[in-house]
Formats: sequence, structure tokens, C-alpha cells
Amino acid sequence: MHPLDKKMWRDLWRLRTQVIAVALVIGSGVGLMVMSLSAQEALRTTTEAYYERYRFANVFAQLKRAPQSLAERIADIPGVQTVETRIVEAALLDIDGFEEPVMSIINSVPENKQPVLNQLVLREGRFVALNAPDEVIVNEPFAEAHGLALNDTFKAIINGKKRTLTVVGIALSPEYAYAIAPDALIPDHLRFGILWMGEDALAAAFDLKEAFNNVSLTLLPGTAAEDVIDRLDQLLEPYGGSFAVARKDQISNWFLMSELDQLASMAVILPTVFLSVAAFLTNMVISRLIATERSTIGLFKAFGYSNVEIVFHYTKIVVAITMVGVLVGWAVGAALGHYNTAVYADHFSMPFLIFRPSPASFAIGAIASLAAALAGAALAVRAAISLAPAEAMRPPSPPVFSKGAFSRLGFVTGLDQPTRMIFRHTLRWPGRSLVTSFGVGMSVAVVVSALQWLDAIDHMIDSYYVAGQRQDVSIGLTEVRSSTVLAEFRHMPGVEAVEPERNLSAIMRAEHREKRVGLNSRIEHPHLNLIYDVEGGEVPLVGDGLILSTKLADILNVGVGDTVTVEVLEDRRPIVDMKVTGLFETYLGFPAYARIETLNRIMRERPAVDTVHISLDSQETPRFFRELKDTPGVSGILVVQAAIDNFNETVAQTILIFIGFFSAFAAALCIGVVYNSARIALSERARELATLRVLGFTRFEISYILLGQSALLVALALPIGCAAGWLLALTITTAFDTELYRIPLIVSPASYGVAMVVAIAAAFLSALLVNRKLGRLDLIAVLKTRE
Repeated sequence: MHPLDKKMWRDLWRLRTQVIAVALVIGSGVGLMVMSLSAQEALRTTTEAYYERYRFANVFAQLKRAPQSLAERIADIPGVQTVETRIVEAALLDIDGFEEPVMSIINSVPENKQPVLNQLVLREGRFVALNAPDEVIVNEPFAEAHGLALNDTFKAIINGKKRTLTVVGIALSPEYAYAIAPDALIPDHLRFGILWMGEDALAAAFDLKEAFNNVSLTLLPGTAAEDVIDRLDQLLEPYGGSFAVARKDQISNWFLMSELDQLASMAVILPTVFLSVAAFLTNMVISRLIATERSTIGLFKAFGYSNVEIVFHYTKIVVAITMVGVLVGWAVGAALGHYNTAVYADHFSMPFLIFRPSPASFAIGAIASLAAALAGAALAVRAAISLAPAEAMRPPSPPVFSKGAFSRLGFVTGLDQPTRMIFRHTLRWPGRSLVTSFGVGMSVAVVVSALQWLDAIDHMIDSYYVAGQRQDVSIGLTEVRSSTVLAEFRHMPGVEAVEPERNLSAIMRAEHREKRVGLNSRIEHPHLNLIYDVEGGEVPLVGDGLILSTKLADILNVGVGDTVTVEVLEDRRPIVDMKVTGLFETYLGFPAYARIETLNRIMRERPAVDTVHISLDSQETPRFFRELKDTPGVSGILVVQAAIDNFNETVAQTILIFIGFFSAFAAALCIGVVYNSARIALSERARELATLRVLGFTRFEISYILLGQSALLVALALPIGCAAGWLLALTITTAFDTELYRIPLIVSPASYGVAMVVAIAAAFLSALLVNRKLGRLDLIAVLKTRE
């Protein structure tokens, strides 16, 4: 073995605890990167395999009613590969043992076989049989939520008639990987289910014999979905077709792809923090090593070793330290990546999981960490070769001590001598002190950025549900009804107040910009379902203009006073120009509102509604639900408190898992920084501390001198970390800004407090480890040693 290689291994063994500390930080950064990249890759691979294996369509369209003969004309559209028509309708379910009515979507499927597109993953049972109109297949999450098994029965109101359905199969489908109810924020499998029924039975129930109201297409490779959609919309317009959507805009797939984009963002943002701190730590360790080996480097040069060989020697030490962290990061990242992917696969109801991370995920982590570590060590290594041999073999000039401005401050004279020593040593090496505080601060920042999600979600729930939706229940109707339906709901048990709503699907245009939107309505002075600005409170509806969300206004590039062309996609499809009379900020979607009277006039209809918001007497809620289960014409129900509870339960559990991950990584970061700083200080001041011990200072006093400096740097790091955490949270929330939702930048004082406690606890653990080293200090050996 080459002599320099022998020295390298001796140095690594001598510095093993510091090597481990640096490796923890590097491993945390690499682990986060590998976790995010491998989870993203696995989720994308699993999704693509799922979509391909079960023939997930490329284009989807809903309409009122069209003859089956139209399918041939759709198939003739250039670029269309496969066409499948079907029936898709809503139904209300009555599940034994569950108080509330349950929303569902029923899809038609061929009897005794798979559909051509959007095929089913049959987990249990069989396909529906011919001439068995009451047999259904249910989606697996819904079955699990209600404990449904094969041959179980439940009641359903299908097109106004109550029927008893029998479960003959339990399945999954790529079309409903993220089975979310209309207007819901997340899936609620207790209150929303997907059913599949034989096409003959569903056609008979809705009088759609030899007809369809939904069509799915696959396209030939290289075909632009937009061109096919334009032609498809023209064909379906006479049959009540609302604009078709490409796969990228299909709601389930949209949510899934958004998660992939977020994983890609996380693979960049947080690892950058860890690897930046690792660069500083590597610089500290190598700088100290080179400083203690000043004369050794002079001897190397005197014996003929070139600058290149010396640089290569210290570079190998950096690479060795880094590779320890890389190996730790690879192992941790792969394990957490698999766990993370499994969580996503369960969340998106994937029937299988493909976790085979490519070497690229690991290579990217290794290259990024090596680049950061080598960049951090570059200045220190450069210093190793800058001195001539004779100069290097002489000890460095001692530091100049003088009475500085700090010593002249009034409060300093009141401090005891050990405390003044702590402040003097901290100020003597301001660069090193700043790096240590920065590193600890970054650990605080990581925890703050993680806890910010809980604060943001709490705020979103408060603004969206608590402040903006004061109704207890919202009822969706199967079709537009006269406003006289409000009287029917008023007479139901426990109803205290009702408010109508009319919703339209429309395209809004402003010059060359356009966006398909849901145009919602409110009465002029609503008390239940409000237009709520998260920054300014309730927004009044006055006149015949539009109130737009700021997100939609940005998309259309319009403001108050501008005119927007509204093309309604329903019934007569009127086109009108409307003035923007107000804007409001919301975190969810890009809604637009107008007075209900305005929409009724645009549609040339008598006062009409399709949604009813209801306030209930809590004592009468069970009676209300029992009667609602037997009420025809109801397609959906939203129970506000249940939606809040489901949101808290589902999202909070997932986020708490990731907060645990980030807190562990942050603790590793803090331990690595504080331990390295204290160990370097101990190696530099061992002679000084031993001298003080011989002069009569107690063990506690010399511990106080050494660890008090670490405590001071940690105290300075806490406000830095809180500020950096706010900036990091801002970066993350900006990266997660989408059309569907925005994450508000909300950080509560409690989150700052928890983040600081995590950092203090990690620093305390590091101090205990260093204090053990201090207790084992050999006074005689140290006092004999001269650098």
C-alpha cells in the first residue's frame, strides 16, 4: 500500500467520530434525494404499467344521449384507435349500519367479460352475469370501508327507483385510481363508491337501450389529443355533449401526475439544504486536519511529493468521508423510497407495485454529494499546497490577542471569566461560528418547513369549510329542478334553512386566452354557502357581473372592469359577455360566481336549481338522513363535518409520517453540525482546557467553557433557522402552486417552537457525546503535546 494511502486510513480511523457525523449529514441529503427520485420513478413505472395493462383510455366525453350508431362516426375520426361507448350515471346508496346516504357512480360493463377500455382488476368474485339486473361489482376501497363481501346486498336509488343490489365482484380500475366525489378535496370511501353494472341492466334502468351517454377513446401513437377532441366535440354537440377531456385532465390521473411533480420538486429542494451544509462541514473537518498536519505537509514536499499527489491524498479523504454518507444515504433512501411508494400505491389504489429504482437515482445522489463535499474542501486543500516546504514546517504564527470592542461593552465586565472565554473564542473565529449556526439553523428550517404543512391544512379547512361553508349538508340533484324543490326540502325533518345553487359548465374567453370552468351561482345575500375571500372574508354578489378567483383572473389576464366572453356548454349553449365586478382569493381551484338570477336568465329558464344547501337541527339529523335515503332525484350529498373529519384523518396521518421523516433527518443534520464543531473545538483547545484543569478549574467549568460555546451557537442558530424555515416553506409552497390548489404560507408559533425543541434536543445529545470525550482527556499526554 502506498504510504499516503496508509496515512489516509489512519487519519480516517482517528477522525472516525467526525467522519460519522459528516456522513450523517451527507447520508440525510442523499437519502432524501434517493427517496424522492426512487419513489417518483417507481410510482411512474407502476402507473404506466397499470394504465397499459388495463387499457386506460386517452380521451373521455360525457353527453346526454346518443345512438350506438354514432360510435362508427367517432371511430372514423383520424387518429382514433379504439372506441367504447357506455352508460355512466349517479345513484344514491343505502348501506346497512351507515347512517348517511352514500354517493356513487355506476358504470356499465359488458356481461360476463371485461370492457374493451378502462378494464377492471378483479380482486374477488366474478363479472356480472347476463339477465342478472341487480348484480354489481364494487370498487375495493369502498368495499373495505363498509366491510362488504361477495354476496352482500345493499339498497340503491337508481333513476328514482329503489332496488336491492348484490355484490358479485370487488375490483379496481385505472379510471378511478383516485376515486374522488364531485366538489370533494380528497377521497372518502365511506361516502363515495364506484359500481359496475351490466350494460343491459343499466340501459333498462335509464331508458338508454341502444344508446349511450359516455364514450372513451384510445389514440394511435403520435396523435395529438387536442385534434381528436375538437372533432369529437363537434360530433357530440347535438347530443348534449359537454367538452371532452384528454387523459392529462381526467381528474384521477391529474391528481396522480401532480403527486409525481411534487416528488420531483422535493428531490431538489430539501437535499440541496443538506448537501450545502455537508459542504461546509467537510470544509471544517479538512481545514482542521490540514492545520494540524502543516509540518507533515512540509515534510511531504521536502521528500519530493508533488502538489498533485498531496491534493489527491486529501481529495481521497474527502471522497472516503463522502462515500460513507453516500452508502448510508443509499440504504436509507431505498428503504424509505419503497415505503413512500407503498404509501402512494395504497393512496391511489394501485393493484400492484413495481419498485425497481434505476442506478440513475443512486448515481445522482452520489454525484451531487461528491460535488458538494469536494467544493467545500477545495479551499482547504488549496491551502495545503500554497506554502513552501520550509514555511510549512514552521508552526503557524500564534493568533494576536487584544482587547476588542466586545471587551469594552459594559455588560461584559459583569460576566465571569469562563463566560467571557466562550464569547471571545466565538468572536475569534466568526466564519466557523457562522457556519455552525447556519448548519444548526438549517435543521430548524427543515422541521419548520415540514410542520408548515399541518398549519397550512388547518388554515385551508378553516377558510374553506368553517368560514365559507356554514351549511350542514349540500344536496346535488340528478337534474335541474324548479326552485319549488326548495319547499320540499324545507318540509323534511330538522331542516332549519335552505339555499339554492345553479351550476353551469362553461368556457370563459378573454382575447386569445380561454379556460373551461365551472360557473357557480349564489343568491345575492347567502348565509350558508358563501363566496369567501381567504384574505378579506365574505364577498358580496351585486349586479349581473362575475366574481372571479384571482387564479382564474391570472389565467385569463383580466381584472375588475374587464369583459369576459362566457360560452355555456349546456342546453342551448348561449354565449354572453359579462363584466368582471370583483376578485377573491381562494386556495382551491379557480371558481367563478354570478347571481343565480343571472344564470337563470342566461339559460332562459324559470328559477331553477341543481344544488341545495341545508342547515339542520343536530337532534333531527338521523331522521333527515333516513328520509333522504328514500328521496328520488338526489345524485350526491356532502356532509360538511364529515368532509372535515375525513380530510383531517386522511391528510394528517400521511403528513405526520413525512414530518417524522424530516424531523429525523433534521436531527441528524443538527447532531452532525454540533458534534463536529465541538470536536474540532476540543482538539484545538485540549491543551488550554487541560491547563485550566491543572490550575484548579473543575470538570464542570471546563465542560461549560467548551460546550457553552456550542450552546451559544445553537441559541444564535434558532432565529436564523426560523427565518430560513419561513423562506424554505415559501419555496416549497411556490413550487406546489397549481391550478387545482395552492398551499398557503402559514407557520404557527407552535411550529417554530417544536422545530427549535428538535434542534435543541439533537444538540444536547451531541453535547453529551463530546462531554464523554472531555471526561476521558489525558491531562499529562495533552500537556506534553505541541502542535
